[in-house]
Amino acid sequence: MARQYQICSNCVMDTTDSMITFDEKGVCDHCNTFYHHTLSNWRTGERGQRKLELIIEKIKSAGRGKDFDCIIGMSGGIDSSYLTYIAKDKLGLRPLVFHVDAGWNSQEAVNNIEKLVDGLGLDLYTEVIDWEEMKDLQLAFFKSGVPHIDTPQDHAFFTTMYKFAEQYKVKYILTGANLSTECVRNPVEWMYYQSDSVQLRDIHNHFGERPLAKFPVTSILWHKIFLPYIKGIRVVRPLNFVPYVKKDAMNLLIEKFGWQPYPQKHFESRFTRFYESYWLPTRFGYDVRRVQYSSLILTGQMTREEALEKLKLPPYDEATIGHDIEYVASKLGISVEELNSYLNLPKKTYRDYKSQRQIYDWGAWVMKMLRLEVGGKR
Repeated sequence: MARQYQICSNCVMDTTDSMITFDEKGVCDHCNTFYHHTLSNWRTGERGQRKLELIIEKIKSAGRGKDFDCIIGMSGGIDSSYLTYIAKDKLGLRPLVFHVDAGWNSQEAVNNIEKLVDGLGLDLYTEVIDWEEMKDLQLAFFKSGVPHIDTPQDHAFFTTMYKFAEQYKVKYILTGANLSTECVRNPVEWMYYQSDSVQLRDIHNHFGERPLAKFPVTSILWHKIFLPYIKGIRVVRPLNFVPYVKKDAMNLLIEKFGWQPYPQKHFESRFTRFYESYWLPTRFGYDVRRVQYSSLILTGQMTREEALEKLKLPPYDEATIGHDIEYVASKLGISVEELNSYLNLPKKTYRDYKSQRQIYDWGAWVMKMLRLEVGGKR
């Protein structure tokens, strides 16, 4: 029996998240997790500033005598762009800007990266992923029937950055991940863990046509245990320690650097734009704007009424989606007809393929018990 539709009375998450639960007031578990767990462990005031200062001192100490003291993974999006500005201009760090080109950069992303790097006087290192292997892996995910077809791109991003840090003995990786705009997480059924190499390889074994000889593949034990606890490579999220208001950050970047905004979060990648605005809602009914807007509602950056009005509009631009479909098909070397045929494949989930879900669940539980993880219910 189909579940009766319900939407949270506080944010805009709804029963398209099949695991969502509601209390007697109609408030969802995403909101209750934020109010009862995240807020009590999230510090952006004086206490957060002191903690950040201690971290910055460690970063500077580890980087003395080196060309740079940390690396920042930069996509050209708002979070990583603002982080780069903060790191150099406000925190006095000497970051190497690290970018992974997986073949889907929008021109706006390229422009934004160049503007920040030039404007701040930083060095840029770009790693280009082998396109033929990337293309084969992305087609394998389309053919698998799962929702999380953006996994190859995300997997390549953080794996490449971790490997660079290990190779060049960089102790600190700074990331733009933050609670201010991401305190509500995408349900796992929508976007399964991109770092699960067991699932990635299983899907590729089923549907790939060429070996992954050059594609960077990680292992959860390697990047969650070996690198941080044996090699001492730490991931730091500075935006969690400072006041971060998306609109203000965007205006600052536009004014200082001529930064170009995007219609929606994550649209610096043309594939992610196609995937999040068209593929997910059309094939599965998942609208990631609900997650993004709910985060902004909880952190006081958007009202629920504003979010509901925005959700009345289609998630994709009606005038340009045809061009995006043609672009993605052409880039992948297939016809538009073949790409559209994947829309009608039987719907699958991460559960239909091998995975390390139990390890992720166990790790998340341990992190929360040790108060090393703040935010997110899943």
